[in-house]
Amino acid sequence: MIDFRSDTVTQPSTIMRQAMANAPVGDDVYGDDPTVNDLEQYAAKRHGFEAALFCSSGTQANLLALMAHCERGDEYLCGQQAHNYKFEGGGAAVLGSIQPQPIENEPDGTLPFAKLSAAIKPIDPHFARTKLLSLENTINGKVLPLEYIQQAREFVDQHGLKLHLDGARIYNAATALNIDICEIVKYFDSFTICLSKGLGAPVGSLLLGDKALIARARRWRKVLGGGMRQAGILAAAGKIALTENTTRLIADHTNAKYLAEQFNNVEGFSVNLAHVQTNILFAKVDESIDQTALVEQLKQQDILISAGNPMRFVTHLNITKEDIDRFITVLKATL
Repeated sequence: MIDFRSDTVTQPSTIMRQAMANAPVGDDVYGDDPTVNDLEQYAAKRHGFEAALFCSSGTQANLLALMAHCERGDEYLCGQQAHNYKFEGGGAAVLGSIQPQPIENEPDGTLPFAKLSAAIKPIDPHFARTKLLSLENTINGKVLPLEYIQQAREFVDQHGLKLHLDGARIYNAATALNIDICEIVKYFDSFTICLSKGLGAPVGSLLLGDKALIARARRWRKVLGGGMRQAGILAAAGKIALTENTTRLIADHTNAKYLAEQFNNVEGFSVNLAHVQTNILFAKVDESIDQTALVEQLKQQDILISAGNPMRFVTHLNITKEDIDRFITVLKATL
């Protein structure tokens, strides 16, 4: 099966499966799982933070961050396209009583500081209390410029806010910028990493912050039903994801660019190559193409795509250049 729907579909490697089978485990709610503890300690040290928390998903990790930074009646600033605003079920509002204040993203994914400043509420009982700015990197495959992140740090310091990063694909951003990840995350008070996207683990994300924030997040994780027991079986794969799979992301970026180039040779499809920065691309599709039929016909030939205009395609460790060539051949024949 060739699956372009997302990098969440990656399959764990043989070495991950072996590590999971052999992982020493304990009750993580008691703090007794040595494999979870090892992953959290490694992640904190590797990224220059005091502490880390292993979570079941990126959605949970983002929610824990928001609930650890904010109280009931507080608000956070974010983008209209932010995953933790648009695609996580309204969890901050539903479960944390935290109000999101979305700002329209610029085409490059950034948020204009003038609009952010205007959205900060005055100290007044009529208003929610603005406490946090949340950014996302990468966002729709685009990489936030490092200079912008530095300016965001200055902005939150000026306004007395905290700065959180939804870093589900932060290693893709670091790879695209050809810098160490610490050069990005050092500007944030907290950030998340998804282990189960391009890094290839089957389950899990990490939340990183100082010890006090992670202690609050750990309590909220238990409240939200995220206290896992012998979770080392999952954490073992997460450790390999961080130590073995971060440097190979460049291959996914190269394949995405190659796929984009091939699309521009297919009648009815077009991709702006300048917008393909990491492993995600968007292809505009001619309205004459019946996408419902196309998706089903490709599925019958073991190729999975998602309908939409533009269509989103994601490359990952289970997609090779040969897979792309086969897909383009089958696509042309199907059309």
